[in-house]
Formats: sequence, C-alpha cells, structure tokens
Amino acid sequence: MTTFDDRKDSFEKKFAHDEELRFKAPARRNKLLGLWAAEKLGKSGADAEAYAKSVVLADFQEAGDDDVVRKVKGDLETGGASTSEAEIKSRMIDLLERAIDEVKAGR
Repeated sequence: MTTFDDRKDSFEKKFAHDEELRFKAPARRNKLLGLWAAEKLGKSGADAEAYAKSVVLADFQEAGDDDVVRKVKGDLETGGASTSEAEIKSRMIDLLERAIDEVKAGR
C-alpha cells in the first residue's frame, strides 16, 4: 500500500466513525432525557426504560428536536411535573455532551 492509500483508508474510517457518532449520540441523549423525565414522573426500573425508549422513538416523527421536546413537555404536563421548554432544551444540550462521551467510550 502507498501512503496515499493509507491516508485514504484513515479518512474513510474517520468518516464512518463520525457518521456513527452523529447517529448514536442524539439517540443516547434522547434516552438519557427520557430517563430524566421518567424520574420526574415517578417512574423507575422497567417503566423508566420503556418511557426512555418512547422518547427515542419520538425523534423519528420529524426532523430536528421539536418532536422530542413536544413529547417530553406534554408528558410532563400530563403527569403533573410541568417544566418549561427552555429547561428541556437546556437539559438536552447538557445530555448531548454526556451522550457523546459515552458513545466515544463505547458505552
């Protein structure tokens, strides 16, 4: 192999890794957000995990994060644990950093 081939392979691997991170990190963030909201709703164990999964699935309804914010906000309001949209979005930013770290660490 030439140096060029090595560089090409390296760039392709980095691109694949970045794309995987771009997909996995928001999904992990949404799961963490779901677990946070589940705790506010008084859910634990399997109920909390099931709720977190429903938050992850909500992200596939439309592009962007609005579908997730809408679901969590609505569920919190219905469950009597109302919180602002700004707090949810702030939590999402914080959790994305954690999610990226976890995905990079292979968790």
